[in-house]
Amino acid sequence: MFAFTDEQLQLRESVRRYLIDHATVSRTRELMDESAGFDRLSFQGLFNELGIGGVHIPEEYGGAGLSYVELSIVLEEMGRALYPSPYLSSNVFAANALLLIGTSEQKAEWLPSITSGERLATVALYEESNRSIVANIEQSVTDQSFTGTKSFVLDANVADVFIVVARDGFDPVNPLRFWLAHSNDSGIQTIAMESIDSTRRIGRVSFENVKVERLGDRNQDHGGFGKFIDFASVALANEMVGGAQWLLESSVEYANHRVQFGRSISSMQAIKHKCADLLLEIELAKSGAYRAAQAIAAADSAFPAYASIAKAAANDAYMQAAADAIQIHGGIGFTWDNDTHLWFKRAKSSQVLFGTSEFHRDQLLDRIAVLEAD
Repeated sequence: MFAFTDEQLQLRESVRRYLIDHATVSRTRELMDESAGFDRLSFQGLFNELGIGGVHIPEEYGGAGLSYVELSIVLEEMGRALYPSPYLSSNVFAANALLLIGTSEQKAEWLPSITSGERLATVALYEESNRSIVANIEQSVTDQSFTGTKSFVLDANVADVFIVVARDGFDPVNPLRFWLAHSNDSGIQTIAMESIDSTRRIGRVSFENVKVERLGDRNQDHGGFGKFIDFASVALANEMVGGAQWLLESSVEYANHRVQFGRSISSMQAIKHKCADLLLEIELAKSGAYRAAQAIAAADSAFPAYASIAKAAANDAYMQAAADAIQIHGGIGFTWDNDTHLWFKRAKSSQVLFGTSEFHRDQLLDRIAVLEAD
């Protein structure tokens, strides 16, 4: 049976208290209209006050040296608070790419500054060819130079470095590789993209003959891309269950106070059943997200299957929580003055990032077959 330790529970409490103080919904609404999209002072406080800039990053690179379980706790609390920041793109996705694929020299060069918040990084993954299947990337790097366009790049507007996913044009196998590009290169142009979720910035980044550095060794195992996507899916799943939990709690609170026909709507069977069903769905998604994080922490060979389960369950639970919360709140639920729609939009944007439920269920069948064959 899985249970969090006392130290992990204390970490959760510390992060929650910090976000209650520094990530109010009113402040988030203000940041939605600002170009950066996040509060640099509160973001830096995550590193200075809480020391969580590199939760799962080894101490030799400036991190806390904890596991993916602790990282997932932090992300769940950020999802619960709808915290707008580049933490997910820089301290999780970009840091994971470096940890999984980078050489020891590249890790030593980049991870300490990312962990401290001195530099912001992001991963440029999506293009027209791989919107539905992330591995269907067509663009390639030739002679250490990259020309192409990447879309839906998280926090592209504030990134100091881009980790570009592209094929190796000179490799006959043509595998997917990760490449480092500095944002101050004159060949890089970033344009903000409109998104349903105004709390998370995305951009379209054009690269024109940009010199890039290969991440990792040329002779390295080509399985790094798949592992990166699984690690990212688990991280996102944990953030999503945090948001789903907030929607449930806010719905229950509203139902307890909303009076109709002389009684609170929480006393009505339809509302009771909806909340009870939603609780079960969210708890199921939490179990999947926690188990997947634990599998990564324990280097369990079955973690790819757990990753698919986690992301599919989180997709379903978050969207169901968002839809039910809108219904329970009634007509006010989707008005601008009510906060529920903000979590609804985050749920929708997160649902398609790194694969829909259908994609992950199809992938799960293949992964289970591999495990059975072994």
